[in-house]
Amino acid sequence: MRLFDGPLDLSWRHCATTSDFLADLFALRFQSSRNDYMEVRHSIGYLVNELIENAVKFRAPGEIVIEASMDSECFKLKVSNDVDGENASEFQSLLADITVGDPKDLLIQRIEANAANPDMTGSGLGLLTLMSDYGARLAWIFSPADESDRICLETYASIPISQTHN
Repeated sequence: MRLFDGPLDLSWRHCATTSDFLADLFALRFQSSRNDYMEVRHSIGYLVNELIENAVKFRAPGEIVIEASMDSECFKLKVSNDVDGENASEFQSLLADITVGDPKDLLIQRIEANAANPDMTGSGLGLLTLMSDYGARLAWIFSPADESDRICLETYASIPISQTHN
């Protein structure tokens, strides 16, 4: 799926619409159990929305490419977009902070830090919530883009999907 930059500009409503669509699509196989369907739909929707919002918020002008798949055990997502060099450096610094240690402990620390400083942005709370509460496994690849001072950012995520009720 591709979200193109254009006259309407990419905005928050595109994030919600796209994540709802993908969550509905991938949760369909669980429709025989309302509980499973709702749980899977919610988890996929939250993951997709969080990663697309980050891409929209921090991207350099251009498209966002979303690739998704699911097998019997997990949902996988790849979100690709360009960022400028400064955003790439700031994000790499944030990742160095939030990927060492227990996600639950780091999440509590970040919530407390945000409470003390409400103006703080780019805190990593969404990513920590995905790791802590949804069991998400996340990875990032930063590589030079075609244009100078642009970095191609690929974000990879997977979350476990299982039928909890039969």
